[in-house]
Amino acid sequence: MQPIWKQHYPKGIPTEIDTSKYNSIAELFHNSIDKYRDRPAYTNLGKTLSYDDLDRLSRHFSAYLTAELGLQKGDRVAIMLGFSGG
Repeated sequence: MQPIWKQHYPKGIPTEIDTSKYNSIAELFHNSIDKYRDRPAYTNLGKTLSYDDLDRLSRHFSAYLTAELGLQKGDRVAIMLGFSGG
């Protein structure tokens, strides 16, 4: 059974990624930014973020974690995502 979200993928967008050609998630992320900078990366509740937006926002978040919270390379961060269905 195919996950429900895949039925909403635009035509021509693959539903799977061959991750074996990347050494890390970071490499995949930066490769995608370089290749698709001006394209939509994420859409939810009428808001769309481009790959450029994700790049900028992730760098700002990283700066916050290091400059404001004092985290250092190797520190671990847990991110909790929630969903309020309705």
